[in-house]
Amino acid sequence: MSAQIDRFVHDRLPPAAQLPMFRYDLPELQLPDQLNLVEELLDKAASKGFGDLPMLRSPTRTLSYAQAAVEVNRMAQVLVEDLGLVPGNRVLLRGGNSVSMALAWLAVVKAGLIAVATMPLLRAKELEEIIDKAQPAAALCDGRLLVELETARAGHPVLKAVLAFNQPDNADSLEVRAAEKSGIFTACPTAADDIALLAFTSGTTGKPKAPVTTHRDVLAMCETWPRHVLKARSDDIVIGSPPLAFTFGLGGLLVYPMWAGSSVYFPDAGYTPEGMVKVINEIGATICYTAPTFYRQMAPFARQHGVPSLRISVSAGEALPDATRQLWKEATGIEMLDGIGGTEVFHIYISAAGDDIRRGSIGKAVPGFTAKVVDEQGDEVPRGTVGKLAIIGPVGCRYLDDARQTDYVKNGWNYPGDAFVQDEDGYFFYQARADDMIVSAGYNIGGPEVEDALLRHPAVAECGVIGKPDEERGMVVKAFCVLKPGYTGDAVLVKALQDHVKASIAPYKYPREIEFVAALPRTETGKLQRFKLRTNP
Repeated sequence: MSAQIDRFVHDRLPPAAQLPMFRYDLPELQLPDQLNLVEELLDKAASKGFGDLPMLRSPTRTLSYAQAAVEVNRMAQVLVEDLGLVPGNRVLLRGGNSVSMALAWLAVVKAGLIAVATMPLLRAKELEEIIDKAQPAAALCDGRLLVELETARAGHPVLKAVLAFNQPDNADSLEVRAAEKSGIFTACPTAADDIALLAFTSGTTGKPKAPVTTHRDVLAMCETWPRHVLKARSDDIVIGSPPLAFTFGLGGLLVYPMWAGSSVYFPDAGYTPEGMVKVINEIGATICYTAPTFYRQMAPFARQHGVPSLRISVSAGEALPDATRQLWKEATGIEMLDGIGGTEVFHIYISAAGDDIRRGSIGKAVPGFTAKVVDEQGDEVPRGTVGKLAIIGPVGCRYLDDARQTDYVKNGWNYPGDAFVQDEDGYFFYQARADDMIVSAGYNIGGPEVEDALLRHPAVAECGVIGKPDEERGMVVKAFCVLKPGYTGDAVLVKALQDHVKASIAPYKYPREIEFVAALPRTETGKLQRFKLRTNP
């Protein structure tokens, strides 16, 4: 039943013995075996009453669902009629968050092609690695980002065509070509298990991997966290900073709003913390997605300007320190909606909202998922004990041609690589990445807990905590701190921070070493790259 003629990705999926188990326990997860996610979310919007509602907004234009559907069709016609692409071909997408980037992604997937979206800040060498792995036949690239792509393209004849977008004055641009098309295009009749996207990981652990996501996966995820936790409405206006090339952004800033009939606002340029607060107020945004660090930076501006329209603040992408949650709540009155997910399973699988929020906890397994904390043998540990998280649900990890598949999937369960504690009521408390747990003199210490304590000190703007090898203790806790203006990183402040941590959490967890730095290494999505801190501890 597959419509994808090009079998490149299908032929490089993990063998059956290495695949996760999939569970479709809820009635809403019983999806047909033949479906195209863009047809479901966009073409059927009118029948759901969304046709005339705004879908994509920017400072210069607003498209309704009906208007966006025509634009997507025209772009799909360019891909199929002009470029001669066939279902299953990969299309590399390169661009920041914009209306054109969103339309291009939808056109690729509607045509039965496989979207390979890339972060805007990637350089030629990183793009070459993605081209080598994904073998895209064509690329759609924001005109402002062509230089690095053209450099990467040299020596890669597989990438036969590159079309620019956001270039209305370029006669060969995607938009100009699309304007000449009829806007009539029938969605490729993909099987539910045909491939929709390759979402390269954001590189917090080094070499990126390429999880494979199907049409069924994306629509199944719409029926889990968005339905049961987020509960967006058709009158919501969504704003956020995660790139569409990152599944946190793709879900939050495109797919999930379409599922709910909401609209999304894309700025002409990136956000500053103050700028995002101002835009929220200018457009009346009701839902915001960004990383904890950005919320922390936004808090003083939210306190200054207010954010009266905002009703939901979603934090994901990295651990949310309770200090940041409370800082945001004090500034806005909004209890942040936390969640943990992963590129391998597309989006969030543990979360809580409203009255279900428990301080210090990320939440419970999202309906549709089962989660447990296990030991090295995969056996569930007693509640209150630190172990590795294992999950199972309607989606699961399938890496493209990668030996690391067996690290993530074991006996059908997905192992995201996180250390957790689960309490008697089923709430999950994040400890650290499993490989970031600090074992010092026999004690297990989670770096995020120490970071949370440090962030409560008035001198600390940001911090990252790692375990540094130590002959006597095995490891010692080392903290890297970015200070707020007006503070000096000297021995007096080191002692003050150490005493502060000892007074805040168990004294044995205090950082025995503190290094003051100008900035912390982060991915483009805002995740702290602790592995870089460990390389020069």
